[in-house]
Amino acid sequence: MNLRPLLLLLGTLGCLSQTRCGDTNDESPSSYRVVEAYPNLSFTRPVDYQHAGDGSDRVFVVEQRGVISTFASDATVAEKQTFLDISDKVDDDGNEKGLLGLAFHPNYPSNGYFYVNFTVNIANITRTRICRFRVSDADPAMADLNSETLILEFVQPFGNHNGGQLAFGPDGFLYVAVGDGGSAGDPRENGQDRTTLLGSILRIDVDQTAAGRAYGIPADNPFAGNTDGFREEIYAYGLRNPWRFSFDAETGQLWAADVGQNEYEEIDVIERGGNYGWDVAEATHCFEPDQGCDQSGFVAPVFEYDHSDGDVSVTGGFVYRGTALPDLVGKYIYADYASGRVWALDAANPSPGSNTELLEADFQIASFGLDAQQELYLCGFDGSIYRIEAQ
Repeated sequence: MNLRPLLLLLGTLGCLSQTRCGDTNDESPSSYRVVEAYPNLSFTRPVDYQHAGDGSDRVFVVEQRGVISTFASDATVAEKQTFLDISDKVDDDGNEKGLLGLAFHPNYPSNGYFYVNFTVNIANITRTRICRFRVSDADPAMADLNSETLILEFVQPFGNHNGGQLAFGPDGFLYVAVGDGGSAGDPRENGQDRTTLLGSILRIDVDQTAAGRAYGIPADNPFAGNTDGFREEIYAYGLRNPWRFSFDAETGQLWAADVGQNEYEEIDVIERGGNYGWDVAEATHCFEPDQGCDQSGFVAPVFEYDHSDGDVSVTGGFVYRGTALPDLVGKYIYADYASGRVWALDAANPSPGSNTELLEADFQIASFGLDAQQELYLCGFDGSIYRIEAQ
């Protein structure tokens, strides 16, 4: 398998620290290990793992090719069912495109709505689509293909940096991760351009419609009602490729891992209206210009790391709030796609000294996910779903 193209799907990570990897607290990396969560199942390029919040024990695995499977979250499960197959619509050419994200509406048990983020190719132009589907009335393990509703669509000027995460926040609004549009070095300066959706995290109200859109703009969005031409959907900007973000189930904080360019990766706590600096800065380091850049007004990452130890692509995770791994409660768990290293960063004190390497997996880690009990799972690009256990 040619893994190099996928590094762009997740961006670039590095080792971790606000200086170098050697400054992290790499204690006992062998005290944890990963095991296959569902050893009888396999997937093709799994990139997301979700549950529906419907009181069932079902989980959903998103495959980049355009298929979502569902099954009981049981280590002995031997069969999965196709929940949604839109592979005939999805453009997954180039390994940064495809079906990239899934989110269930907070009222899914009553309305059956869920949302997907995927790329399409229309007349040789890549576009991102956010669409809503509804579960089938006849079979709760299948989606109704005829229920598709387009919520939002925008052009991607290049094939990479498509973001992909979807998640409903504690406020009930839908958040969308959008990369800078791709190529390298943000040639169109999208990161600092608030008149485009690119290079940002969006926040929309999918329970309202307004101004000819299939969604509303939350009244407290930072640019709601502006007269400068800024996109009102933007919640935060100055991001390169926020492949994965998540909300802390206890504090409500929004954590995002933003993929770097060539040298630095960053972890951000996202603030309303925050400017995270790309492409003026890569993490806290000048990028354009490469010296003497003006970073006033930027929100600094809570953590950054370089590429000195062979890590090249950050995979954002979750602040752990489960019960199976008590020593990790309150830690932001994340990984490097290429090296397979997994770390725990103290969410309350995200400093170099609070970062601990947990393990080094022998597969590429595309994404993390949570089950209904807030237990953590890893999507391996080798086709398996894993969980972490203490040893």
